[in-house]
Amino acid sequence: MDLFYSPFDFDIQDDPYPVYARLRAEAPVYRNEADDFWAVSRHADVVAALRDSSRFSSVNGLRIEPAFWGPDAERFFSFVAMDPPKHTRMRGLVSRAFTQRRVQELEPRLRQIARTYLAPLLESGTFDLMTDFAARFPTDVISELVGVPEADRDMVRDLGMAIMYRDEESGDLPPEALQAIGALVGYYTELTIERSRERQDDLLSGLLDAAEGEDRLTPEEIVGVLILLVGAGIETTMLLLGNAWYAAWQHPDERAKAFGGRVEDWVEETLRFDPPAQALARSTTEEMELHGVKIPAESRILLLTGSANRDPHVFAEPDRFDLDRDTGSSLAFGNGRHHCLGANLGRLEARIALQEIVGLVADYEIDTAGTRRVHSSNDRGFASLPTQVTARR
Repeated sequence: MDLFYSPFDFDIQDDPYPVYARLRAEAPVYRNEADDFWAVSRHADVVAALRDSSRFSSVNGLRIEPAFWGPDAERFFSFVAMDPPKHTRMRGLVSRAFTQRRVQELEPRLRQIARTYLAPLLESGTFDLMTDFAARFPTDVISELVGVPEADRDMVRDLGMAIMYRDEESGDLPPEALQAIGALVGYYTELTIERSRERQDDLLSGLLDAAEGEDRLTPEEIVGVLILLVGAGIETTMLLLGNAWYAAWQHPDERAKAFGGRVEDWVEETLRFDPPAQALARSTTEEMELHGVKIPAESRILLLTGSANRDPHVFAEPDRFDLDRDTGSSLAFGNGRHHCLGANLGRLEARIALQEIVGLVADYEIDTAGTRRVHSSNDRGFASLPTQVTARR
């Protein structure tokens, strides 16, 4: 069978890993003429590209769909769709507000939020992990972090979930999602104006106060960061929780380890084995040659981090879900200067959510007939995971 890869192909989205294996072995630099991109699939090559922002630029965005790709990409991706020195300035200012201390101080409140959602679900014994918990919990976490007032959180949650919705035919964002982004921009703009008058102990106040000498973030830049958090801070955590739940269900021996107290290892191996973000787009700034293949300047490149995480040259028996393995070389949160600034928050959310669940649940079953995946060119996970739990005695 001829080798074919497209991130838009629904069959490949259902299980891309066999295709990734062929790409690594047969075409480590793969050309898709129809969709006009090159795919790089080996771990070493993906790492090298992620660390080389001078030749692999981020200015056109992280995704190759027409709605996201191009010179206006920073409207969706903020500083993540920038190169130095612009990226260096923005990331430096944002990191002054988005500190490890601020993230860790959220833990008690995050546990409260998780328990509030989980209590009625576990009492009923049957629920959809994705729609009833995984989509809602991280949305409220981001609202807590940013400083969204309690009275506005239902609205922000609804808008966030509308943005996460995908068109079943194209996998692209439908008009409703783009309208939700516009509504969130308007809301966050008003909230930024309000917070500029009166600070609180939240990320939004921290972003307003972040300074490097006389340099500060503009209100428009701050709103851009808050919009980035909707995708980077909500959707990836939602999908990570579902992927962890499904992988553990498929592997009973590893599930026993996870439920025996090894939740952090469960999270890390899920990030390696089935990460929510499968690819990062870049554009080449000059002609280059890789594995004997010439790639022109201004080409679209997909760095397949999901494939890199299954590279047998880095991970022994990569298709095995194994909580005992060393996941230190995982590229789930990227690498180089664009390594995800919210990695600590994502890990904290997943750890707390799963710890709260396993503290009350002895075991569970997933109704495979009711499972449904999201359709996305770069995100992988579930839209629906019907679950029946057995409570701990």
